[in-house]
Amino acid sequence: MYFKHTHRPGFLLGLIDFCTAGLFFLLYMPLGGLQDELDYILGRRTQRYYIAYLLGIPTLFIYTLVWMARISEELKAKAIEMGIEGPHTSWWHMFGWNTFGLLLFGPAVATHRFFDTLNKVEIEMNKQANS
Repeated sequence: MYFKHTHRPGFLLGLIDFCTAGLFFLLYMPLGGLQDELDYILGRRTQRYYIAYLLGIPTLFIYTLVWMARISEELKAKAIEMGIEGPHTSWWHMFGWNTFGLLLFGPAVATHRFFDTLNKVEIEMNKQANS
């Protein structure tokens, strides 16, 4: 699979998502191809974001946050496995910035690191596919 979106602006996407209370990613995950890319990179079909979002509503979005933190940890493991230099996203980075950094643009910071790691993994996978 060739990845064409390897320069996603993570901070901006995180800021938009925060300002829309997660509704932005309800559209961006399936329509932007992000859900399929994560499935391919992680080697399994991940839970759909809309399901995590809906299950997050009664839990004050704790479920959604834990879901995203788990995906972040798996992405970090993939980056390390491929020998990609850090810093990488992680469970604690995603969870910590989205909770303790909530008033300091924390969700945007966490999303930036997530997309930075994702972009690096996709660039490396594109290089390997061309070799």
